[in-house]
Amino acid sequence: MNKSLTRAFVAAASLAPFYLVFESKAQAGEWGCQVILCLSNPSGPTQYAECRAPIHRLWRALARGRSFPTCGSVGFQASRPRYDPYYCSDGYRLTTRYGNHGLEASCISTTPQTVSNAECYSNDDRRNSSAVWRRRDGRTCQRYVTTRPNVRPQPHYIDVIIDGVGKQRVWY
Repeated sequence: MNKSLTRAFVAAASLAPFYLVFESKAQAGEWGCQVILCLSNPSGPTQYAECRAPIHRLWRALARGRSFPTCGSVGFQASRPRYDPYYCSDGYRLTTRYGNHGLEASCISTTPQTVSNAECYSNDDRRNSSAVWRRRDGRTCQRYVTTRPNVRPQPHYIDVIIDGVGKQRVWY
């Protein structure tokens, strides 16, 4: 990962002189190059004030269904805008199922978690088949725990692949 970040920084540094020279005469084609330069910043596309206007313009354009801008001097690809509103904390995975309100998202633990003994029943009682007794320093009850997913503040993203540098997912 550090190697790709280093390459992204080198690519951004190599494009910086072009950005500074053409800043006052930015044409429609340079906007795409500004966007690529800003997106290649490992610390985020809007870290620098000079990048905020081009990036906000990009977000507005993508939200309206317009295509990603082009830049003739850099080889890159950008995915279509995607939407992923939920994520799970570490140790959980995102699942979806149809419930009372249509498609519902939830997070389920990747390993059994210790829960209260009230959630375990005898082997004859099948009310909670996911909870089981496990012997560790006595009796403990464990099951896969389900929780609500976290909601992303910026649920839209694009994947940008800059030739020779690597891939970066940018959320907006």
